Amino acid sequence: MAKGYWIGRVDVSSDEGYKPYAVANGPIFKKWGGRFVVRAGKFTTVEGASRTRNVVIEFPSYQTAIDCYNSPEYQANIKVRQPHSVADLIIIEGYDGPQPADG
Repeated sequence: MAKGYWIGRVDVSSDEGYKPYAVANGPIFKKWGGRFVVRAGKFTTVEGASRTRNVVIEFPSYQTAIDCYNSPEYQANIKVRQPHSVADLIIIEGYDGPQPADG
């Protein structure tokens, strides 16, 4: 079964206002088996537009990723984030098929 991913791009307007959201996410993601793959690391925009922070969170499945987003805990936490940031977030199914051959 393919994993599920959240891919988020965020501009934060208030670090202090955003911090409670980030802290509260830990237990929420743990409950749903989520783990950070990318968390605001160094990046280079090579095409298109970008935001100042990027995140990729891996979940055991696409459905689990959807369920985490729709959970009462996360929906309440979104309200903490929204006054302090602008975000783009997609939930996407991972790819479990064949990979290109080497050489």
